[in-house]
Amino acid sequence: MRALVIDDEEGVRNILCQHLRSECFAVDAAENGTKGSYLARTNDYDIIILDNMMPEKSGVQVCEEIRRTGRTMPILVLSVLGETRQKVELINAGADDYMIKPFSFDELMARVRALMRRPPNLEGDLLSIDDLTLDTKQQKVQRGEKGIYLTRKEFMLLEYLMRNEGAVLSRGMIMEHVWDMSSDPFSNTIESHILSLRKKIGDVAGSRLIKTVPGRGYTIGLS
Repeated sequence: MRALVIDDEEGVRNILCQHLRSECFAVDAAENGTKGSYLARTNDYDIIILDNMMPEKSGVQVCEEIRRTGRTMPILVLSVLGETRQKVELINAGADDYMIKPFSFDELMARVRALMRRPPNLEGDLLSIDDLTLDTKQQKVQRGEKGIYLTRKEFMLLEYLMRNEGAVLSRGMIMEHVWDMSSDPFSNTIESHILSLRKKIGDVAGSRLIKTVPGRGYTIGLS
């Protein structure tokens, strides 16, 4: 999953990015509303965490600009202001949830996961295909009764595939959701991670869950 953090406070921004990466998110960051709005409107994110009080553009302005493009990813707003009027203004602008600073990271992650479970992501914390299961909350993967250790990036890749069971995901789509914008789109990192993932989950030729669709990308499923 890929997140965008927009916050002008460097300390807060860095801590948010650090914690999100520890929860297996690819993370991009912006230090002001102008840059944040641009990134949100030109990239495909699964969640946006947005500070309300920022230079150049406020959280309300950023929300409005994102929603005008037709993008529907969840937006969680952080603010030192807790007045009802402020909350109403942000929700009317397109925000999905609102937290007051200072906040608990555990609560923030609970809200992030809850927002991502809303349609179209109805799967919840536990994803499964055949005897392969992935627990997004506990970050555990099993094939049958056997636990499987995955690196953080392998876990993120498998989660993205499983959340889109049956869909053909192009290299570009995978790069957008699993890697951040500093990654080299021309490297063979996706192919290397797919190969490693297949080995670890026991995905053998003839009965593979993860399939290559020549010239198009990858898909996961029983068919």
